Amino acid sequence: MNTILVIDDDDQLRISFCKLLREENYSVLGAASGESGIEIVTQQPLDLVILDMRLPGMDGMETFKQIKKVDPKLPVIIVTAFGTTETAIEATKMGAYDYVLKPFEIPEMLNLITQAIEAGYFMRSPVTVDATPDKQSGDAIIGQSRAMQTVYKAIGRVSQTDATILIRGESGTGKELVARAVYQHSNRSHKPFLIINCVAIPETLLESELFGYEKGAFTGAAQKHIGKIEQANGGTVFLDEIGDMPLSIQAKILRLLQEKSIERLGGEETIPVDVRIIAATHQNLEQAIEDGEFREDLYFRLKVVTIELPPLRNRKEDIKGLIAYYLQKFSSDLKIDNPGIQDEAMTHLHDYEWPGNVRELANLVQKSLIFNRGAPIGITDLTQIINPPGDGENTQTLNLDIIRQWARQMMTKEPDPYRFDDFMDIVSGIVISEALKLTDGNRTQAAKLLGMSRPTLHAKIEKHNIRMKTQISD
Repeated sequence: MNTILVIDDDDQLRISFCKLLREENYSVLGAASGESGIEIVTQQPLDLVILDMRLPGMDGMETFKQIKKVDPKLPVIIVTAFGTTETAIEATKMGAYDYVLKPFEIPEMLNLITQAIEAGYFMRSPVTVDATPDKQSGDAIIGQSRAMQTVYKAIGRVSQTDATILIRGESGTGKELVARAVYQHSNRSHKPFLIINCVAIPETLLESELFGYEKGAFTGAAQKHIGKIEQANGGTVFLDEIGDMPLSIQAKILRLLQEKSIERLGGEETIPVDVRIIAATHQNLEQAIEDGEFREDLYFRLKVVTIELPPLRNRKEDIKGLIAYYLQKFSSDLKIDNPGIQDEAMTHLHDYEWPGNVRELANLVQKSLIFNRGAPIGITDLTQIINPPGDGENTQTLNLDIIRQWARQMMTKEPDPYRFDDFMDIVSGIVISEALKLTDGNRTQAAKLLGMSRPTLHAKIEKHNIRMKTQISD
């Protein structure tokens, strides 16, 4: 369970906000002054601080500076009124995760909280490189194959430089783990590390998310806002799935790499920034260049150093070690003894082609442990997950026929330009609800089952208004 400290001298607001966060299954502490907040920060580990700028005695800015001295990687969200917005902006430039204006919208604030906690986790949780399954803790890159040894050497050689890195590999091969390992072994490891998923953020929001905006830049831009690039000044920005980035934004990333500067949306001021860019993609960028969907000049700027992650089917000698690692990891998460795996099941997994790579293997092990609840994983357990029970093609055809019938019924209604989106929303809601049921409402575990980040899952839960009888938890 994540622990949040709320520092605000408004007793009513602080108490009600703490109550709301506890209902979201966070562990919450409250402080009415900067001095008492600093005392809590020094006494126990925290995952996030929510800090009001206007405080009695030690003001919000000084409190923020003291927090960063105690724990530079502890994420801080600033809460401010219009009168102190400029101070909040300065704090953001100094490393605050973000700032929110009072009064704020609860769903937006909750989404920001999940993002900030995840960002803090990425900065503070080590990624063990070249680990053996029984001699590591936390996140790890597992594999002793020759292909993975090449990856480890590349991480070691490039980490201490400021070179731009392009990480390539199929979906599920572990590109984010490699980016985090590079950051944690770099000279910038004491500075921010921010992840931007170029697919998860709508195109209309991606530019302002990256570069920020000036007051009046567009409808609703009531105040100046600092973008992620500027927030990460001195640190590292990981641009995940950059192959899907719109061409208009690619041009601005190229300028960042060439000139080390940006312009906020709607602004004319050139702002110097010092960030290291690590990018990743599963796309064939060479083909994208031919198709006019990716800039060739940006491609060459990004690939100063390229790290290629092999698909799991090309390093099957690592499967046994990966299974051992995930058995131990997920058994610990589920608070059960590690049940192990039968030899026949291990052989089956070794022969499987793994189209979803390491992510698919991890999800398979986790699902098997959830359904087995302590029994050794056998061949039947695996085939029920990889190939659900039924009569093969007949069952699959029956299920597809039901979906086809439903789709036809929806399309017999009056024309609706949003029908496809509505259809996909219904399906998404069902899938997410089932994942939450399987994990007893645990969002972190459900996100792993679905292969998405926790902030993305949280946003979808809010979008689809999913509520469960079982309390949703972390």
